[in-house]
Amino acid sequence: QVQLVESGGGLVQAGGSLRLSCAASGSIFSINAMAWFRQPPGKQREFVASVTNSGHTNYADSVKGRFTIARDNAKNTVYLQMNSLKPEDTAVYYCAARMGSVWNTWGQGTQVTVSS
Repeated sequence: QVQLVESGGGLVQAGGSLRLSCAASGSIFSINAMAWFRQPPGKQREFVASVTNSGHTNYADSVKGRFTIARDNAKNTVYLQMNSLKPEDTAVYYCAARMGSVWNTWGQGTQVTVSS
C-alpha cells in the first residue's frame, strides 16, 4: 500500500504564493504518476496538475502559467508551487497517486484559502 501526506496549505492574499508538498511512503514502486486535485467549497473535486515517472507534466487550463508541479524522487515527494493565487483557487487540495490507470490513493487534503 501507498500512503500520502500533504502539507503546506494555509491562508494567503490574492497574488501571493504557496508551495504544497506530498510525501509518499510504502509501496511507491507501484506508482506511475502523481497529481494534485482540488475541491472548492460546494463543488466537485477537479484535476489541477500531474507528473509521470518520466517527468511528463499536465495542467488544468485554469492554473497553466501559475502553478508548477515537480517531483523529488530522492525524497519521494511531489510539490505544487502556486503563484499569482486567486480567490477562486480556494479549495481543499489533495495529492493522488496512480497505479495502473486509476488514481486510487489519496492524501488527507490540505486547505488553501486565498483572500481578496
